[in-house]
Amino acid sequence: MAYGFKIIVEGDFACFSRPELKVERVSYDVPTPSALEGMLKAIYWKPAIRYVIDKIVVYNPIKFINVRRNEVKSKVLLSKVKGQMNGKADSPQIYADESRTQRATMLLKDVKYGIEFHFELTGLKSEHADENDEKHYNILLRRLRNGQYFHTPCLGCREFSVKKINLVDNFDYSEISSELLGDVDLGYMLYGMKYIDGGKPLNDDWENPKFSDNADAFYYRPHMIDGVINVASYREEKKC
Repeated sequence: MAYGFKIIVEGDFACFSRPELKVERVSYDVPTPSALEGMLKAIYWKPAIRYVIDKIVVYNPIKFINVRRNEVKSKVLLSKVKGQMNGKADSPQIYADESRTQRATMLLKDVKYGIEFHFELTGLKSEHADENDEKHYNILLRRLRNGQYFHTPCLGCREFSVKKINLVDNFDYSEISSELLGDVDLGYMLYGMKYIDGGKPLNDDWENPKFSDNADAFYYRPHMIDGVINVASYREEKKC
């Protein structure tokens, strides 16, 4: 049995980066299913479940803003961190003044989305013998009602945190902006990534897991009709 939820999510900014424009970040017009799945995992997640996005409702007009920020163009190497922990002389730090660069981001502002979703059991690691979908449903329901999360949910990029999440029984479609009326072809969008490990550690060790970074990208071509994207109707049309 698939347990479903409806939530309203609001934020000051969002950035659902197009993979073909990842240096100078440019956001899609609307959220990708994988970005919303990641947001939900910040609220509650176990290896035994996976989230499935069924519908996205875009309430506010799609507005972009350009910002330019200082970033660093390199990152601390894990191998050097491990080396220093083992007593080697390698220094893992980087210096911002030497690695600073400016990058532009074209992001969304004043966003409000309705998200309809459900979760499914994966058959992977369960912590208790009596674990079932009803148990996960009740835990997630309680966390959504109480505004609880493991780490701050975000809208695409970690720096664009969610301002408000409300659990609702139904969406009020009358609140959708008149600017979004009609049939809008959103073009090919990233649906999500399918990792070759299937969410299971390659070393079969859940205490010290080693996962694969290899994955295939899946795309779909949705239409937004009067502000609503029926993701479920396009699920079978995903392209690798």
